[in-house]
Parts: sequence; structure tokens; C-alpha cells
Amino acid sequence: MLTTCLTHKSAKMFAIHLVMTASIFLWVNNSHAAYLSGNTKPFHNGGTGECNECHSTGAVESGVPRRGNLLGSDSSSTCLRCHQSPEGVQHEPYQVATSGIELVEGVAPRELTPGGDFGWLKKNYRWSGEGRDKEASQGERHGHNIVAADYGYSADTKLSTAPGGNFPANSLSCISCHDPHGNYRRSVDGTISNAGKPIIASGSYNNSPEPDAFSAVSVYRMLAGKGYRATPGVEFTADPPTAVAPSAYNREESSTDTRVAYGSGVSEWCSNCHGSIHDAGSGRATQHPSGKQGKLSAEITYNYNAYLSSGNLNGSAGTAYSSLVPFEMGTDDYAVLKATANSNGSNRSGATMDANVMCLSCHRAHAAGWDSSMRWNPNTTFIVYDGKYPGTDNGAPAAIAQGRTSAEVKMAMYGRRASDFAVYQRSLCNKCHAKD
Repeated sequence: MLTTCLTHKSAKMFAIHLVMTASIFLWVNNSHAAYLSGNTKPFHNGGTGECNECHSTGAVESGVPRRGNLLGSDSSSTCLRCHQSPEGVQHEPYQVATSGIELVEGVAPRELTPGGDFGWLKKNYRWSGEGRDKEASQGERHGHNIVAADYGYSADTKLSTAPGGNFPANSLSCISCHDPHGNYRRSVDGTISNAGKPIIASGSYNNSPEPDAFSAVSVYRMLAGKGYRATPGVEFTADPPTAVAPSAYNREESSTDTRVAYGSGVSEWCSNCHGSIHDAGSGRATQHPSGKQGKLSAEITYNYNAYLSSGNLNGSAGTAYSSLVPFEMGTDDYAVLKATANSNGSNRSGATMDANVMCLSCHRAHAAGWDSSMRWNPNTTFIVYDGKYPGTDNGAPAAIAQGRTSAEVKMAMYGRRASDFAVYQRSLCNKCHAKD
């Protein structure tokens, strides 16, 4: 009788231990969605998530064999099962593509993450130009053309490989940049590796916990690092950048900017696929310097901080920042970055002599409303015309409206008011160069 009681008691304690262990496991693997918005459905929070959210653990659905038993027909389609916003449903912070947008003329994609909305890849524009019969801004020129067959995204038809590199366009997917299993982690000493202490949370946000002696956090946006091979023959040589985003980041910027604090390493990380784009011997020597080669001079620093709009150089360093022309701060100090990243206007400080230009100073990482994934339209004389965003609906010249409605232009500018700029506002290259 005594033996029976002891055995029962041991079994009960073992069961309690299993429950506690499972609870800890689920907490560690809580989703970035839950981390940000209180969503109760657990998934990845920096590290590996629930396998069955991406992979079929039973029979292959519909009898169609898929690589790795993915729930989508390819990698990006699997990602977009969660990261594309369903039609008619309020978007979540982590969604990076608007569904059905190609079917609605004159309506812009609605996701406003710093990386941009892949929906712009489906927006094609044509207009009559000055001195030319036709002009066009094709959707595939608006950003990185991920291949996601289930959602209508296909490879770039013009570029067969990444500019400045050899990454094949027909292999480009979400996991070309992001490690789907989130193995890359930042340790307490700042080192990045793809194994080591367990990942306890995302490391992307200004309210993310910091690693300690017993744990690590994920790298920025679960980007892949050194040694990563998403495609045969292409191996990453640079680790993810040092950066911190505000916890509220998919939002209009009509009142305050969404400020991602970029510390260092952005352009160096982009070189994993675009390695020779800035090399003098590549035929691209005229490309804009960036990264460590793009440190701001005293003149550029002054211009950035003084520039408010075309013809207005009355700004000050304390309020000079614009997310349409972000810069790299030149620091790896996460305390500094977390104090800087915000979406409420609490830190609008401008450039210093430690700052530098980076790829994301001009381009968005995913896609944008403009060619080359630019943050503003580089192919028009005026980005604001006669005090309004130029559109086919308000009488702007065709060469300036370029086939877009004023609402589309405003959304591509992340909801900013046209009145925030000059009545005839020119290119935002002037934020640094102050030519007009």
C-alpha cells in the first residue's frame, strides 16, 4: 500500500514537471505577433516557432508534394499565409503585403511597415510623358520580386541576378534574407552566432529584453548571417545589422515618424547579395557611397539638420530626423538605439558626424510605391505640386502624376500631409545635398 502511494505521488510530481516544462517551452517560443499585439496564437518570437504553422506534420495537403512539407507551395507562399493581410480584415503589425490590391485601380497597398508593402509589386502605372509617347512604372521595378506562387508573386523578368551579385532572381524568397528557423542570435557580449544560448525573445524592438548569461535574443528581424545558404552557391559573409525598431511600426506617419534606430552594418549586410555594387571595378563606381564608405561630412551633416523642405533651411539638429531619409547612427550600443527608436516623436534628433548613409537611407527593404524601391519618387520633378500630392484626379501634369492617384501618392509617402513639404517640393536627395 505504501509503495503504491509513493508510486502514485511520483507519477503526479512527474506530470506536474512535464506541464511546467511545456509551459516554459511555449513561453520561450511565443510569437512576435503575441509579443507586439497581445495575439494569443503562439508562433516565433525571434527563434523557431511551432513546426505545424509552416509544415504539414501529416499527409501532404491535397496530395500535392511540397518541399519540406510546407503548407504553401513555396517558401514565400508559406510566409504569406500569416504575413499577408486578408481582404477586409484589419491588418496586424507583422503583415507586409496587401491582398487583392492589383484588382483595385487607384487604391494603394495599406501596409506601412518600414520595409514596405510587397503589394506595390502588383501596381503597374502608365502615362503620357514629356517628349515620349509612353512612360511606365512597372510593378516589378518597385522592389524585391519574391516568388510566391500562391499569392501571385513571380520572379523579376528583367534582372536575372541581384544587381552587383550573383543571387538568382528566380530563387528570391522571404527566406533569402530571413532565417525561417531564427537560429541567428545575439549573446550578452554582443556576438552573433547561429547556435548557443537559447533565444528567449525577439531582439528587434525598443521594448525587447536584453540577453544575459543564460540566454540570447534574436537578431534584427530574424535576418540571416554569416554562413547562411538559402540558395546553392550563395553564402552570406556578413552578419545582420545592429538596429532597433519601435514596438509600434505598421502605421501612418501623418503626425510622427516611425523611427527605426539603425546602428551599423546595414549596407554591409545588403552586400551579401549585392556585393560589388559599390566596387570601383564593377562598372558601378558612380553608385552612391554607403555604409562605412558613406560617413557624413560636416557639410552633409549641416544640410540634413537644416533642411526642412525645398528652399527652407531653417531646421535644427534636435528635430531634424525624417524616416523618409533615415541614416545609420554609427553605434552598436543597444541602450542608445533603444532610447532612440520611437513612433511617438519622443526622439527626433538629426545626424551627427558619426552618422553614415546606408542602403535604407533611400530604399525600402521590401517594396515601395516608386521605382527601385525608393522612399520617394526619384523620377519626377516635383513630389508635391501646387501644394498637393500630384495625381490623375487633381489636374497635375501627367509627367508628374505618373499614372497614380493623389491617394496612392500619399500612401506611398506613408500618409504624410502634402503641407509638410514645400508647395513645389523637389527630390528628397536635397535632405543631404540641399541643392533646392
